[in-house]
Amino acid sequence: MISDISTYIGTHKQDLYTLMETLVLIQSYSRNKAGVDRVGQYIAGIMERIGFSCEIVPQQDLGNHVIARSPAAAKDPKGQTLITGHMDTVFPEDSTFNWYKADDTKCYGPGVADMKGGLVVGIYALQALVDTGHLKDLPITFVFNSDEEIGSLSSRELIAKEAKHARLAYVLEAGGMRNDIVTGRKGNLSISLEITGKAGHAAFAGKDKASAILELAHKTLALEALNQPEKGISANVGTITGGIGPNTVPDRAEASVDFRFLSFEDAEGVQQRLDEIINTPTVPGTSTRVQPVSGRPPMPQTAGNMAVYSKIETLAHKLGTPVLSELRQGVSDANIIAKQGIPVIDGLGPVGAKDHSEDEFILKDSLWERTILFANILTEI
Repeated sequence: MISDISTYIGTHKQDLYTLMETLVLIQSYSRNKAGVDRVGQYIAGIMERIGFSCEIVPQQDLGNHVIARSPAAAKDPKGQTLITGHMDTVFPEDSTFNWYKADDTKCYGPGVADMKGGLVVGIYALQALVDTGHLKDLPITFVFNSDEEIGSLSSRELIAKEAKHARLAYVLEAGGMRNDIVTGRKGNLSISLEITGKAGHAAFAGKDKASAILELAHKTLALEALNQPEKGISANVGTITGGIGPNTVPDRAEASVDFRFLSFEDAEGVQQRLDEIINTPTVPGTSTRVQPVSGRPPMPQTAGNMAVYSKIETLAHKLGTPVLSELRQGVSDANIIAKQGIPVIDGLGPVGAKDHSEDEFILKDSLWERTILFANILTEI
């Protein structure tokens, strides 16, 4: 634990809140390329001023990604520490949730928790290391991506590539309300199903009618039977549409389905059963087409993750901000990193909750507390 880091951050608390307010007030909905690019340009300017080299990875329709490298990482990324954080939020450009405010205990605004507060933690932890002389020869690469909230489809390959050079990684999503940090996450797969049958008048339909809705009903029961909560496996048929009226045999039906799983083995098992269900019609004359919508691999609580967590737990205890390990149900870019087989810890951003809603907040003091913790993590682990 390095005392001058705590002193430095303690004297720059207001700067952290100022930066967070600035970032929060830049509208950066995932589909708002201009807004996300403004966030990226602002961040790149800061990172360059503290001695990092920045690469802008241009995107045509979405915001550009920014890769910031310390001098040591720019020279040789092998064995680097990888940090990731996303610049986009879920709130559309016309959202009325376009303000920032703070009181004595909390800060509120779009992205304070998910995850502009986390970006501030990472940026100021690195600035503290630079200004106190502790960055030295640490090879650190910070990926600021633009599309996490819509599946990281344009950045996942970039993140995976950087992870292949890394010895370990940190993701700065918000910490849990018990001061949790994330040591594991479920993976997910979201799909859409389209059932095709044969239309006809209901008055003349026999037992052999090729009803798309009837086939979808059978498939819904089969998919829901995949739920195994004791193993952390969930399957949910979330929406269903089909048919044009009660007097017509429906020739089309559609459904959206979400799966969650804890391990790579369970992910493979879910995929195998899904293939069997899709390729086995119950109603003659019907067929099924499946379209993947999004997905991320699981982030298991590996021995490597838990070994890094143990070291963080010790540091946090010494700093007077003890942490807890969390297995989080949702997904993040940590899932993408986990697939590369390196230790990854998530939830290192400020403590917050109610993200993706207009009640989103962080605990005010956790912004600088987590910045101190993260700076020490980077130097000590």
